[in-house]
Amino acid sequence: MKNINVDLLSFQSELKFREEKGKRFIFCLIRQRYLVLTPEEIVRQLMLLYLVGEKHYPKNRIAVEKQLKINGRKKRFDILVLDKEVQPIVLVECKAPNVPISQATFNQIAQYNLTLNSDILILSNGKITYCCTMNHERRSYDFLDGIPSFV
Repeated sequence: MKNINVDLLSFQSELKFREEKGKRFIFCLIRQRYLVLTPEEIVRQLMLLYLVGEKHYPKNRIAVEKQLKINGRKKRFDILVLDKEVQPIVLVECKAPNVPISQATFNQIAQYNLTLNSDILILSNGKITYCCTMNHERRSYDFLDGIPSFV
């Protein structure tokens, strides 16, 4: 496994927060609404800002926290980027900063990807980020040095 250098914190100044009735909320770039502030949500929003601002992924091709069924069970992916044919090309799994990226995390995103068939997988807890390409024939992945820009 190869950790890549992704400076998500450089986008921290772009995050928008508000407080209401003693609860804190964070604005979602894609869903265009405020959501309950959690450590995982901060990582998800930083990753979205990075993908859109640094890697030029179009906002209208990004889905966030949508449901999918795996073995009859309902699950939710964090971020999915679609190509112009509306096929998955990048699947992102975000964790809170205190959650280590482990084999269990890779197993989770790999399980989601059996249904979605994305070519690129990204895992991040905000501090550590991994990116790999899928070899669907071999059912394996190859780690990349960085997150590819949108083409």
